Amino acid sequence: MDLVGIISSTGPWGWIIAGLLLLVAELIVPGVFLMWIGIAALVLGILSLVLWPFGFWGWQLQLLLFAVFTAASIIIGRRVLSNHDTASDQPFLNQRAAGLVGRTAVLIEPIDGGRGRIKLDDTIWVVEGPDLAAGTHVRIVSGDGRNLTVAPVE
Repeated sequence: MDLVGIISSTGPWGWIIAGLLLLVAELIVPGVFLMWIGIAALVLGILSLVLWPFGFWGWQLQLLLFAVFTAASIIIGRRVLSNHDTASDQPFLNQRAAGLVGRTAVLIEPIDGGRGRIKLDDTIWVVEGPDLAAGTHVRIVSGDGRNLTVAPVE
């Protein structure tokens, strides 16, 4: 049976069944994409319950509206999901170097040629900054990945 035959034989319930199957598939397949297509099919199924008896409600219009509803549900869904910016109690959780900015430490190796080392808590960090002697107190002014930039404490 072809697509036109399936749409005409199942009536509006075909869209509702397809929408429900897509929502169930969303539970099985990770992603949050099939959900938007399933919602579009459900909306079209509900609309088909009302418009099925009318002559203009052919398979071409249904497929066109399905494409439009799918695009609209994806756009609306992405906007809804992207507005959930919650403030974290640990904003630097995965940015350890950035979370160290402002702390002070003592150089365990001198900064020579722009690079030296400090020990901060239980970690030895490579630091960049002006040439300074070992034992100098420094403040961390920035952090990017593994390296920290320091300046002498005044």
